[in-house]
Amino acid sequence: MPVFAVVGIIVCVWYSAAVWMNAPWVYDQAERAGVSVSFGEMVGATMGQARPVLPAPHQVAAELWKGVAGQAVTSKRSLVYHGWVTLQATFYGFVLGIGLGVALAVSIVRFRVMELSVMPWAIISQTIPIVALAPMIVVLSNAAGVEDRMVPKAIISAYLSFFPVLVSMVKGLRSPDQMQIDQLRTWYASEAQMFWKLRLPASMPYFFASLKVAIAASLVGAIVGELPTGAIEGLGARMLIGSQFGEPMIMWAALFAAAILAGGLILLVGIVERFARARMGAPA
Repeated sequence: MPVFAVVGIIVCVWYSAAVWMNAPWVYDQAERAGVSVSFGEMVGATMGQARPVLPAPHQVAAELWKGVAGQAVTSKRSLVYHGWVTLQATFYGFVLGIGLGVALAVSIVRFRVMELSVMPWAIISQTIPIVALAPMIVVLSNAAGVEDRMVPKAIISAYLSFFPVLVSMVKGLRSPDQMQIDQLRTWYASEAQMFWKLRLPASMPYFFASLKVAIAASLVGAIVGELPTGAIEGLGARMLIGSQFGEPMIMWAALFAAAILAGGLILLVGIVERFARARMGAPA
């Protein structure tokens, strides 16, 4: 019930904002035609504009349904097709970001010099706006002779997704207390055994928590990466096309398709987490 209550409030606010933001166009058209409109007529007119400033929720839902179920999945107008293109870049960037984040975290925990030299730069890297960095990555990829447009998108996704994994894994690998470490040392455990038997299992809750953030960040990176590449495929490209050609319905439908995709990916990570916890004997 709390979830439905919040959704109901959001929908009500959205409809109110749609009426408020679309009303000037209705009154302007009425003034040009030399007629007057009542409040009820004005509200009705704001709910069905072809190119509204803010589409009403039912308009976005209709356009979303049209893009998902009203087109063949191979059609260039299908949101399923464009979602698949974005999902591929998201997956590659996500895997690359996980690998980079875990590798750096292990190095930082194992070697003090890595913490002093790498960690500050990793933090500083996140202060660079991605909208400024993305075109630079695209230009450098082209200069290096990389013709596959998937590569710069994957790099941008990895750039956004590696940091949450890095920070969480460093925290997780250091989460065992001194008593546990001393206990293993009394058993003459090597550093490798201490890592595999203690530090890595202790870091798993932190790791999976970071994956839920990283997968969403990776999707954002893939979408942002489609904007400066001149892509004609992908959810980011659909948003750009809708903005350039004055088609807000296309833009909003692609935006909600991206949100639904992100929610599905986070749920998938949660399923993998529950499976991994069960395999490790942790409580559900």
